[in-house]
Amino acid sequence: MNYLRSFIPWLVFAAVSSAGWQWGALAGLVTAAALLVADRAAGLSLDYRLLEYGTILFFAALSVLAFARPDSGLQMYGSALSTGWLALIATGWLALIAWVSIAAQRPFTMGIARRMAPPEVWHTPLFRRINVVLTAAWALSFTLTALAQTAVSAYHGNVIYSIVIQIAGFVLPIRFTAAYPERARARFMENSGARNDIQGDMAS
Repeated sequence: MNYLRSFIPWLVFAAVSSAGWQWGALAGLVTAAALLVADRAAGLSLDYRLLEYGTILFFAALSVLAFARPDSGLQMYGSALSTGWLALIATGWLALIAWVSIAAQRPFTMGIARRMAPPEVWHTPLFRRINVVLTAAWALSFTLTALAQTAVSAYHGNVIYSIVIQIAGFVLPIRFTAAYPERARARFMENSGARNDIQGDMAS
């Protein structure tokens, strides 16, 4: 649920855009800013928040465009084509944020994981490794989703295809995120136990 919380602005955007894409963009911007302010008020660190900052930047730019040119071809519900292209732009932006956060050695999942993990593990190699893998999984999913959306839009595919692709692009990494950390910790403990056994044998 902590991971879903980070994508609430995007869900709000999709829901409100039925009343006008400019209002959806503005609602996404307000929601993203409100969540960040709420975290700050709760005393949570704003480090490793590239996803949140990138989301605010995206919706700020989209709001300006939407209100300046409400008849733009990017409007969400104008047609199946525009729906696909806007989904492509949004997913491509998320993919860019994810890859940049890895390149900057600040994987975006780190900020989410810190809400759940105790501070004493934040700087351990295992914690960082888990979050690099998780962020890479999300980045890959967003990238593949954007490529699939490109194909759907280019070939004027049915809007249903675009919706299914978007859902799969979130569901698959969510499932991986739920399962991977425990597997990684179990493997780490197993390897640590093996190393301790070897060291004990050598010492004896």
